[in-house]
Amino acid sequence: MSGVRRPDRTSSIMNAKLEAQDIRLEYVQPRTNTRLVALDGIDLKIMDGEFVSIVGPSGCGKTTFLSVVDGLIGASAGRILVDGRMVTKPGPDRAVVFQDASLLPWRTVLNNVRYGLECLNVGAREAKERASHFIEMVGLSGFEHHYPYELSGGMQQRVNLARALVMDPKILLMDEPFASLDAQTREVMQEELLQIWVKAKKTVLFVTHQIDEAIYLSDRVVVFSGRPGKVKETIAVAIERPRRLAVKREARFHAIEDRIWSLIEEDVKADRNRRNVDRSDRSF
Repeated sequence: MSGVRRPDRTSSIMNAKLEAQDIRLEYVQPRTNTRLVALDGIDLKIMDGEFVSIVGPSGCGKTTFLSVVDGLIGASAGRILVDGRMVTKPGPDRAVVFQDASLLPWRTVLNNVRYGLECLNVGAREAKERASHFIEMVGLSGFEHHYPYELSGGMQQRVNLARALVMDPKILLMDEPFASLDAQTREVMQEELLQIWVKAKKTVLFVTHQIDEAIYLSDRVVVFSGRPGKVKETIAVAIERPRRLAVKREARFHAIEDRIWSLIEEDVKADRNRRNVDRSDRSF
C-alpha cells in the first residue's frame, strides 16, 4: 500500500474553516474615470486542515484574492468568513507567507521567528520556547543564531514559514513562497512543506503559477479564469498521501496537469487574440 488517502473534507455536512461568498472587487482609475473588475463572483469553501491551491493566467487576481482573504483589501461585494465569522481586517487567525522571505537582517533566525510574539508582548521565555519548536520543525536546528545573510534562499524561506507558524494561525496564506528559488531547491521545499503541514495541522491556501507544484501539494486545485478572476473549475487531486516527488512522473499526475493547463490555456489564447485585435484596430 503506497499511502492512505486523507478523508474527504469537502462534505457539505462539515463547516468550512474558510469561506468566500460571492467576492467581487472593483478598482476605480481616477485619471480615466473607469472601473476595473479584478474579481467577480468568487465562491470557495476550504475545510479544516485542507490544502488548496489557486492557479490561473497571469493577472487573474490570485494574489489579490489572497489579500482579500487576509483582510488587507476590502471586497467591493461579498464576504470572507473564518469559522463562520466575517473578516474585516487582518487578524491572528491568518498568517501570510510571502514570495520574499523579508527577514530582518539585523536579527538572528531565532529573533526573526519570535519577532511577532514580541509584538504581542509574549514573555521572553515562552517566545523563545515557541520559536525554537518551529525552528526545529522546519529543519533549522543549529542555525538559531545565524543571520539571514548566512543562510541559503531555501533556508530563509523556512525561517519565513516558521515565523508564520509560531503565531499559531488557523489558516496559512502562501503567496508563491518558492518562486525565487532554483528548480532543485523548489522541489525539495515542496516535499518539506508537506511534511511540515502534516505536523502543524494547518489549513493552507496556496497561490502559485506552477501547475505541477499545485497538484503535488494540494487536496484540490482551484483554477481561476482570466480577468476578472472567477472560479473556472475546481479539480480534486485523487492521489494518496504521503506523496513522493516521483509521483510527478506518473501518468495519473500528468492527466491532472493536462486538464488544468487546458483550462488555463483557453484564457491565455483568448487574451492573446484580444490583444491582436486591439493592435490591428490601432493600425488604421
